[in-house]
Amino acid sequence: MSLKFLRLTNHPFKKWVLLVSMAALLNPLSVTQAQSTEITAKDTNSPAKLLVLGDSLSAAYGMAVEQGWVALLSQKLHPSITIVNASISGETSSGGKNRLPALLKQHQPNWLILELGANDALRGQSLRSLRKNLTTIIEQGQQAGAEVLLLGIRLPTNYGPAYDEALSQLYQDLADRYQLLFDPFFLAELALDPQWIQADGLHPNAQAQPKILQRLWPRIQMLIGKDLLAP
Repeated sequence: MSLKFLRLTNHPFKKWVLLVSMAALLNPLSVTQAQSTEITAKDTNSPAKLLVLGDSLSAAYGMAVEQGWVALLSQKLHPSITIVNASISGETSSGGKNRLPALLKQHQPNWLILELGANDALRGQSLRSLRKNLTTIIEQGQQAGAEVLLLGIRLPTNYGPAYDEALSQLYQDLADRYQLLFDPFFLAELALDPQWIQADGLHPNAQAQPKILQRLWPRIQMLIGKDLLAP
């Protein structure tokens, strides 16, 4: 564990980041342990698919799968859409990049929600490498015919303003370059408030999941199109 984690103050967001970073370092799931969760479409005549590629923040960590924001999303979409949640706790952009070709081949998604990078940044990994990995994921997704929604993250000031600014700009640059739908920090309303965090102090709780979806919903509507919302 990097010494920089020991310099965190008592600010609640910094405590949250410290705990999440420790969880990512100490308890990652291996790729061989991961299984994509598929919410099957009711209407098999229109096999449209939405692929979610993320880490524990999208993997319903610490709760039943059906309580996570990805599963809740299925209730708001047309029954002809299948959601494939390929998120893994502890996942990095490198891991996501390595898994993506097989996921694209197997599921042929129409849309891709990309939620990766938190574990890279919390481990102090190169932002150049993060940019390269996310670029590859976006380009491969688009080349496969999927429209992409990019979810960004932010880090506290103990990492230094230059690092946080560079991280934020990285996501914005990718969103601009590839003309993506984009949320700069989809946990902005939750990270500072312990009522939305699980007892382990690590992850948003089940009560927070509808709030995550509420924030993302306008962008998902634009991604999917209003004709494919739940009747």
